[in-house]
Amino acid sequence: MSSPNGPRILPHPLLTPALAAIWLLLNNSLAPGHLLLGALLGWLIPLFTLRFWPETVRIRRPGVLLRFIGVVALDIVVANLAVAWRILRGPRHLRPAFVEVPLSLESDLAISLLANTICLTPGTVSALLSEDRAVLLVHALDAPDPDAVREHIKSRYEAPLKAVFEAC
Repeated sequence: MSSPNGPRILPHPLLTPALAAIWLLLNNSLAPGHLLLGALLGWLIPLFTLRFWPETVRIRRPGVLLRFIGVVALDIVVANLAVAWRILRGPRHLRPAFVEVPLSLESDLAISLLANTICLTPGTVSALLSEDRAVLLVHALDAPDPDAVREHIKSRYEAPLKAVFEAC
């Protein structure tokens, strides 16, 4: 937000380079104009949206965050292949299910990232967050063992998000 001496010049230091990199990837160019515009957008967007951020984002364990990003990227690739295989085998082999995942996360950011991570992984969709934010309902395309789906989400996604964004 604002420091005692006035507004911060770089309110979200990790978001700025991420937005600049996304701009460069979208334009598929490293031309000086795109570099400058990406840097400018990466700086201005967080600066002008600062008042909409409900809480200050504090990354407690950046190494865990990097490992989490790698795990999610790998899971997306593996899940794409698994879903393609299941589609090729036909619908009679699918066992779809809704799975209730009890949450130990408390921050809105961490819960939102968990729900979005689940949606990014093919074959699963976050369907509903309970009003007390204690349970996330997840639909799995193929869930012969709902307990395994629940444990997979809690260990691979929720635990690292808790370590990164919440005090232990």
